[in-house]
This record gives sequence, C-alpha cells and structure tokens, in this order.
Amino acid sequence: PLIHGAAQLATFIHLIGGMKIVYQRQFDAEDVPRILAEEQVLTISLVGDAMARPIADALERNAATDSPYDCSRVLVVGSAGAIFSEPVKDKIKKYLPQATMLDNYGSTETGFQGSGGSGHKSFGQGLTFQMNDRTVVVDDALRPVAAGSGVTGRVALTGHVPVGYYGDPEKSAETFPVIEGVRHSITGDLAEVEADGTIKLYGRGSLCINSGGEKIFVEEVENALKAHPGVKDAVVVGLDDERWGQRVVGLVSLQGSDPPPSEDALREHCRGHIAGYKVPKEIHVVDEVFRGPNGKADYKLSKQTALGLSEARA
Repeated sequence: PLIHGAAQLATFIHLIGGMKIVYQRQFDAEDVPRILAEEQVLTISLVGDAMARPIADALERNAATDSPYDCSRVLVVGSAGAIFSEPVKDKIKKYLPQATMLDNYGSTETGFQGSGGSGHKSFGQGLTFQMNDRTVVVDDALRPVAAGSGVTGRVALTGHVPVGYYGDPEKSAETFPVIEGVRHSITGDLAEVEADGTIKLYGRGSLCINSGGEKIFVEEVENALKAHPGVKDAVVVGLDDERWGQRVVGLVSLQGSDPPPSEDALREHCRGHIAGYKVPKEIHVVDEVFRGPNGKADYKLSKQTALGLSEARA
C-alpha cells in the first residue's frame, strides 16, 4: 500500500528516473505473469514471502500452460520490509532465471540503506548487507562499533534523518539521538560490522526471545519453518515459561499437501537448519498467518493467538 515507506520509495525513485510504474489495485498473484509480459516490467517490488510465495506459484502455473506469458524482461525482484526465504527465492529464480533477487534494508524513518543479494544467510545467522556510507552500528553507549570487533549493536543512519516524532519527545530522544553533534536515526535491528565493512544483521531486538539464557531471533526460526515444502507461511513468538523464561512457539499455515506434515516432522525439519535450542517447543497450525496489509507479520495478534492455542492444548 502507498501509505507505507517501501511503496513510496519505489514510486518516487522510478518516477524521478523517468520510468513507468505499474500498480495492481488489489494484489492478485495469478495475474502477475500477464502484467509482467504485457507491461514489459523490469523491476518487481514486494514485501517478503507474503507476496513472493503466491507469485512464485503463479509463475510455476504460467510456465506449465501451452502458451505461457513471456516474463523474460524482469531483471530485479526486490523485497523491502521483510526478507525472502530461500525456498521462495529459489522458486522465483527457477522461472525468472535472468532476474537478480534483492533483500533491501531500510525503514520509514531512514529510507533505503542497503541491499543483500543472492547467497547471503537468513536472519539470525547473520544476514549481510552492503549499506550506504551513512549507515553505522552503535553500541549501548551510542559509540560506533568498530569493523571486525565482533561487538553487537544497533543499526543507525546519519545525515538527512527526522528531527523527531510529533508530540512524543521521549520516543524522539530515544530514536533520534544527537551523537557527537550529529543526529542519528536508530533502528531496532541488532547487527555487527564485518571487517570488510558489510553489516551483518541478526534481527529485530524487540522480537528476540530469551530462552534459558540464549538469544533466539524469530526470523531465523521462521525461515527454518518456511523451508519445509509443506509450509506456506510461518510466524514465531516467545511465550512466558516457568522453566525457560520464554519458550519458542510457531504458528504455521500449510500448503495443503496430503498428508500434512506433523508437528514432530516440522520440529525434526527445523533441527536440520537451526540449533536444537531454537527449535519451537510448540507448533500450531492456523488457516492464515497474521499479517498486515503491508505484508509484515502482526506479532501482537500472533502472540495472543499462540497463547490461546497453547492454553487450550494444556
């Protein structure tokens, strides 16, 4: 939706570049191959798997028809606001082999900051981005993190950044601090600076689960679940636990395979992708994972739902 920064940035960047912009009034993945062919689209801007997975399925069905639409003009498929999972990325590349897949990084407060191309890892394992020269990582004392130090801090941007949030001086001071005379916009993402200057992102700090003293980034667990061929979408939350402090709980929607994967099968699959302590203690099947109109996961509603399902199971 155009009320969100990702759509606005894509719109203005291409307008300023003198390019044509193609919109769908309502997202309809099935019609995407036709649009790509008829409008000779070069770049596709999406929000993660919520849009990319149904488009990948539509491209697969298009390729199986007697007269498939020619989508060979597409050069870039980019995501902002949420990353592509590897299975979805691989499927799109199968049907758009000429296209480059990009995970783009930024926020409403900062705008575009950088991109990560093919071959980089999922969140939690350290997703590497090549950022612009105004992006830094600061520690808890708001000091710049040195490249190659292995210190984890928060991603920030300098330069043209907002002065603050209207009517909220406390949040403004926290998000837009002045460091050594320069205003910064600090995101909630935890990261390290590699020796070569690339930024290794671990995930949103506010969503990090602390289970038995171990930090678990929900994005990494979500990607492990979504790598199972029977899973359509997934979201992971932390619920209070007497023994562990918090326990990892997954909500998944399924592809409709027969038979559907069992909870034990999904957990065993996760063990092949992530450390054992990160594997969800519970996995609940839902009709659809809760996402907003911008494609981002609704973690508040997901946590409420997971709590209800967990209590019902007990």
